[in-house]
Amino acid sequence: MQSEKQPGLREGVADGVPIMVGYFPVAMAFGLLAKTVGVTLADACLFSLVVFAGASQFMALDLIKAGIAAVDIVLATFLLNLRHMMMSASLAVRLRGVRRGLLPVIAFGVTDETFSVASLRAGGLTASYLLGLNGAAYVAWAAGTVAGYLIGQVLPAAVQSSLGIGLYALFAAILVPGLKQNKSALIIVLLSGLLYLLLSSFTPLSSGWSLIAAIIAAAAGGLVALENGGEEEI
Repeated sequence: MQSEKQPGLREGVADGVPIMVGYFPVAMAFGLLAKTVGVTLADACLFSLVVFAGASQFMALDLIKAGIAAVDIVLATFLLNLRHMMMSASLAVRLRGVRRGLLPVIAFGVTDETFSVASLRAGGLTASYLLGLNGAAYVAWAAGTVAGYLIGQVLPAAVQSSLGIGLYALFAAILVPGLKQNKSALIIVLLSGLLYLLLSSFTPLSSGWSLIAAIIAAAAGGLVALENGGEEEI
């Protein structure tokens, strides 16, 4: 029987087109907000080229705006991105005969969206397919960041300053739909927010370390809720 054709670079890029359509406007929002926070164009581009993690980049902008120390920002974004290690490991077990040197490159490009597309694809995966899929998303995110920043340069100062509220609106848009479906998630979010408030107000911890402690506590709480069936919808 003829073996099934393995997906290649072309199939990866094709599967990545819908992700590109979604990433470009969100990356434009990041570029616009980076401009309003006072991040330079070069640094905004480095954010998207080196970090390449949407939620973490928006969180980093919020922390920069709040005056959090750089070390605390790096640690907070690292903790937020730990899930990517699990996603990369999950995809790696479906790859065969891949040079070890390519694995870090593939893992770097894995996002929530590219992981979903790749993991739902039937059959085996190839390095060329994942490079095409991840590469398409990467290009769209980087290009959108530049476009958004350049647009921000021609906007009036009053409009630029008002865009700061977009940081909070974005996180609310990400968070609220999930909270409506999961009572345990709502409780964890409220408790982690209260914990951050208490730590930052009544302990010698800095705002950055208080945030990191709240992130760890929220992650631990989510794990406990998941083990006890907290994923049930209300």
